Amino acid sequence: MVRRTNNNIDKTLDKISRSKETPKSAFILLMLLYGISMFLTMRTASAQGTVNFAGTEVNYSAFTGVFSALGNICIITLVIQFRRVGYIVSLILLVLQFPMMFISVFVRGNMGAISGFFSNILILGAVSIIYFSYRKILRYQYSVREQAITDRLTGLPNRFASCELMQDLIRRNERFAIVSIDLNDFKSINDTMGHDIGDKVLIEVARRWKELANSLTTDTIDFIARNTGDEYLLVISEFASEEDVEKTIDAYKTELEKKLTIDDFDLYLTACFGYSMCPDDSAVIDSVLLYADAALHEVKKTGNGSRVLKFTQDILNTERSLEIERKIRAALEEDTIFFHLQPQYDMNHRLRGFEALARMKDNDGSYISPVDFIPVAEKTGLVDRIDMCVFRKAMDFLDSISDYDSGVMLSVNVSVKHLMKNNFIEEVKNIIDTHNVAPERIEIEITESIMIDSAEKALERIDEVKSLGMKIAIDDFGTGYSSLSYLNSFPSDLLKIDKAFIDMMDQNDSSKKYVSMIISIGHVLDLKVISEGVESPEQIVVLKKIGCDYIQGFVWGKPMPPEEAEQLVVENKKEEATAY
Repeated sequence: MVRRTNNNIDKTLDKISRSKETPKSAFILLMLLYGISMFLTMRTASAQGTVNFAGTEVNYSAFTGVFSALGNICIITLVIQFRRVGYIVSLILLVLQFPMMFISVFVRGNMGAISGFFSNILILGAVSIIYFSYRKILRYQYSVREQAITDRLTGLPNRFASCELMQDLIRRNERFAIVSIDLNDFKSINDTMGHDIGDKVLIEVARRWKELANSLTTDTIDFIARNTGDEYLLVISEFASEEDVEKTIDAYKTELEKKLTIDDFDLYLTACFGYSMCPDDSAVIDSVLLYADAALHEVKKTGNGSRVLKFTQDILNTERSLEIERKIRAALEEDTIFFHLQPQYDMNHRLRGFEALARMKDNDGSYISPVDFIPVAEKTGLVDRIDMCVFRKAMDFLDSISDYDSGVMLSVNVSVKHLMKNNFIEEVKNIIDTHNVAPERIEIEITESIMIDSAEKALERIDEVKSLGMKIAIDDFGTGYSSLSYLNSFPSDLLKIDKAFIDMMDQNDSSKKYVSMIISIGHVLDLKVISEGVESPEQIVVLKKIGCDYIQGFVWGKPMPPEEAEQLVVENKKEEATAY
């Protein structure tokens, strides 16, 4: 393997900088263009005759200035784009023309060429002014660039420089690993020994790792940078396998854990390392960095000291769950959980009521899908608070439409765990008592999984709900575990057929028969049946034919804010009044 000898990091930065410069092919093109323009300048200066240009006869000599100006533009561009090399080449080209012009003017007496003589002198002065002025600008630019890519405390490249390197590696289709490193318990050094000692520790760690990166002791090309605080970034490239990556990380880990003496204090440091691979995990820089950070945070959570962890998708899912949990807690604290209402209709398109569906927004105003936040809420025990938040606000809505229609039903979802808690009935009763709402207009939706743990306790709790006057709906029927014997004693009022079964009706006749069977079971048990997720008129026709009682789905209404639902109730009431 070809290795860089020394100052690996500085050479890498220089290489990246050079890669952004004007390519050599542009130099050749400019030289070629300059040669053509000079040739045409000489030919037109001595050419006789005219050319018809836009209806006017123009002497060939009139184009001499045009080609001369083009040549001068090439000279100026050379100086600007190629700096010192361009300036030297320009001087040579301009100076070589002086003997020919001197002979033409002063020996042959061709006074027409004297303008070119002085033009060369002026352009020579102009490119000299441009070059020396541009040098001052470049020195300032280099200074600014140095500050932009260098961490001022440690002298290491910073995160921006790391991103520049990663962009260059991606552009060249090279595989690399990005390692996020966080020193363990560094805060205690600052707190107990002072920030001056803490800064010296960071500087010494940076020195050790920079020397290691510039040495030939690893079998990879390493680029170490300081991210922020006590966090560092390591970019590893030119490796044969992931085993090589982990060996390199272990070399940095070993170097860090050697005794470190600062102002007569002996310190022993450790760190956590999380890494991801490009393009294996992602070919986008921001994602690769995010994944490395996610792996690092997973290591830090375990609290097991110095460890190395590679990113996996499971880690990201855990991070996402933690993030959503934080957002749920914040939304509950700030009372920003809200709800939408999806209408339910009978088969003749008369409004039966609504299902209240929990909704939550992110900080940027975008919706967080219930598919994402409800499972997290259930796992963390926050679903109870979400249930009650939606229940309370849904009762406000039901109260607000009482003047328009006192017969609209409102279905509210309740988790099985919440329903089985001892204080559930008390919570629900308190909310109902504070609203002017008839309990018989409220429908509690539960899944048939309530029968799994304790059927006796479940039936007891459902009886308590019914004693308050509320109705019970069995949600997602057909996906659970309840037997017909349980259903026969189950004091419910409504069966809800899961959307998955409705979707299957479009595939074959056996699926239609299955849905028909569920509807028949419901009717035998003296229950009404509602189909969820109905999305096409064809499904309505089938469901009506096989005796379904109610429909809920996009075909007749998507979930809507309470204001729109209230307007729907008003319009529905007007239509009924008109019909009668």
